[in-house]
Amino acid sequence: MIGAMKAMNSTIERLEGARVRLCLVEPSDAPFIHGLRVDPGLNTHLSPVDGSVAGQRAWIERYKAREAAGTEYYYLIERTDGVPCGTVRLYNIGEQRFTWGSFILNDRKPPKAAIESALLSFGVGFEALGLDIADVDVRIANERAIAFYRRLGMTEVRRDEKELFFTFSAAQFADAMTAFDSLESSAGTEEKQ
Repeated sequence: MIGAMKAMNSTIERLEGARVRLCLVEPSDAPFIHGLRVDPGLNTHLSPVDGSVAGQRAWIERYKAREAAGTEYYYLIERTDGVPCGTVRLYNIGEQRFTWGSFILNDRKPPKAAIESALLSFGVGFEALGLDIADVDVRIANERAIAFYRRLGMTEVRRDEKELFFTFSAAQFADAMTAFDSLESSAGTEEKQ
């Protein structure tokens, strides 16, 4: 995937992977995003949602100013056929670090969408913006996400009664990219045989 991502025409506005693409959200994405956030099958580990689609649209309109200032990037995750299947966000962007979150994928996601969309979005922080550290927090009860973050190589730095806090360095990201690229290469070789 490293080689494939570098060879593709990816920008901060639009990132292309083999299975998914990430596009900056627009106010017109509000119905889909609100639907994700109020879906009881997906929102167990999210902050409670108050409001309506109109409220989500207003939030996105305010977010666009933060995007223009370069302090936040909120992405719609789509399958390569254009069907939306999730979101991910980089925020609290500073001189050396950023926070990564708002990661939701629905049941319309393609196989390996979680790893590909995570690596694409972390690539914005580490490669496009040149930052050193990503901060990630997750609810303690979200065992699937915790296992995923540990498989990526994130470091647990602390916990409280509700959440675990991880850091993910640029070096850990590079290791994760290399591992994923190796898996993709071996899978491609097996498919050709």
